[in-house]
This record gives sequence, C-alpha cells and structure tokens, in this order.
Amino acid sequence: MTTLAIGCDEAACALKETIKAHLAARGIAVQDFGTHDDQPVLYPDVAIAVAERVAAGEIDRAILLCGTGIGMAISANKVPGIRAAQTHDTYSAERAARSNDAQIITLGARVVGPELAKAIVDTFLASSFDGGRSIPKVEAIAAYEASLGHGAARAAG
Repeated sequence: MTTLAIGCDEAACALKETIKAHLAARGIAVQDFGTHDDQPVLYPDVAIAVAERVAAGEIDRAILLCGTGIGMAISANKVPGIRAAQTHDTYSAERAARSNDAQIITLGARVVGPELAKAIVDTFLASSFDGGRSIPKVEAIAAYEASLGHGAARAAG
C-alpha cells in the first residue's frame, strides 16, 4: 500500500480538507502535515518537511498545495532526490508520474477548483512510472544532483 502525505499553506487549507475527504471516501489514508487553519505559515517549511520524508523513503507520494502550487514545487524540489511537479490538469498529473517519476504533485488552490483537484489527484495516484525512454532522462537528473554532492539523490524507479 502506498503511503501518502498532504500538506498546504493557509491559502490552500480548504482545498486540502476537500482532497482529504475525497481520499477518505475512497479508503485512502493520508498523513496530514498541515496547516490546519487560515493562519499564515511559511510554505517552504511544509514542503520541505514532506519532501524530506519522501526522500527518506518513509512516504511514497505526496500532494502539496498553496495559492498557485509554484512555491510548493520550488521548495520541494530543493530536497535531493525529489521530483515534484506542478499540476493544473489531469494530463500533467499523469505525465508527472508516467514520464518524470514524480513522487509529489503540487496544486494551486487559487488556480484549480475542488472537482478538478480531485480528478488531478485521482489521476496521479492511478499513474505509475512507465520507464522506457524516460529512464535516461530521470537518471540524468539524479546524476546531476549526485554530482553536486547530494548523495541522497534517488534514480528513477
């Protein structure tokens, strides 16, 4: 069973709760990294906490949400071995998993409505890495990361 985490800043707290309820209705448990109200938080703190757990292999996949999804993606991608993809449609969610072996997707609560967000999450969770022609591309990212001294970089798969 895949372990799944979710985290957000105050701009996306309502959407996070909508996605959590949607996943719970499907019998999918998530580890919630907050935030839990509309009080301001630093989204990098949430993104990095989640991404570090994914990079350590403690969590398989994650969903991060903020106003646009951009800040969460940038922050999560600073953690060695992480491939976080900003997704605003089901096609990008599918390709994030199938072509890029992304472990994390990010969504923008000010950009994506609740029904589309649920569809994006469902698509991501139903998709897996295809390998094939994408393997050398994902491995090249990991190799570059390793060349920077980030030994924790994980290759595709």
